[in-house]
Amino acid sequence: MSLLVAVTGRNNSKLLDKLTALLPNESIIELDQDANFDSVEFVLAWNPPLDLWKKLPNLKAVSSYGAGVDSLLTQPSLPNVPIARIVDPNLAISMSEYVHHAIGHFKLRFNQYFLNKPSQTWKPCRAKSGNKVGILGLGQLGATVGKNLASYGFEVSGWSRSAKTINGINCYHGQTQLPAMLSELDYLVCLLPLTSDTRGILNQQLFEALPQGAVLINVARGEHLNEADLLNALATEHLAGAALDVFATEPLPEAHPLWQQDNILLTPHISAVTSVDTACGQIAENYLLMKAKQRLLNTVNVDLGY
Repeated sequence: MSLLVAVTGRNNSKLLDKLTALLPNESIIELDQDANFDSVEFVLAWNPPLDLWKKLPNLKAVSSYGAGVDSLLTQPSLPNVPIARIVDPNLAISMSEYVHHAIGHFKLRFNQYFLNKPSQTWKPCRAKSGNKVGILGLGQLGATVGKNLASYGFEVSGWSRSAKTINGINCYHGQTQLPAMLSELDYLVCLLPLTSDTRGILNQQLFEALPQGAVLINVARGEHLNEADLLNALATEHLAGAALDVFATEPLPEAHPLWQQDNILLTPHISAVTSVDTACGQIAENYLLMKAKQRLLNTVNVDLGY
């Protein structure tokens, strides 16, 4: 019985050391080793190769190395086994700090002051008056971000697929209620899971439902955003700016037009970075639960996509 680490695009030495310390009596192998895949029953995955799954005849469970599972669920040959995700309470704190900063970047006109610096232009301005924030997605991250913003005096609304009640947040749900929320916002934050229903949701139709001068903040997935529609909304000044931490292609290509926009704050997918210690603790626990034939922690509903 083995645990296979199929985490690509990064140095996994610290991850492997931590898992080995937590599971000293277990066989832990890497994807690039000349290993016997027949022994693999548990896979830790992040952007694994598409042909991996057909090599694992005895697979019993999969864990994503992160809060998201959309990159796994889109793989057509993924076996029908339990899939778990990482739930890190510190991610919600980090995400709240990022969103609060992104709002302040535009509300306090920092973007304009950065542009004024090369010309040594001294032009103080009042902070923008708009104080209404809407959050798409009211899961753990969305709810925490919303409550944090409400504690700072923002008027917070949130939208989800099904009805929710959250203290400090005006909750909307379902497609019919979305336009009403959008029509009143100064800032829109996307924290939706990526599903077939939410892919491309940040598009021209949605932008037109926002008041002129609103700001978009996307910290969910790059595939939520129609980039051409955003560029058009900025060019026509319907949107005043955007903060983007996620992109359809990462790293963002050097020639991409998003780099050239003065009113876009770009960051390299750092709004909520999973802690290796927290992740490995949950991975090790789920591995042992699988061995004991018990239900895994934080499993996802494959049909819903989260």
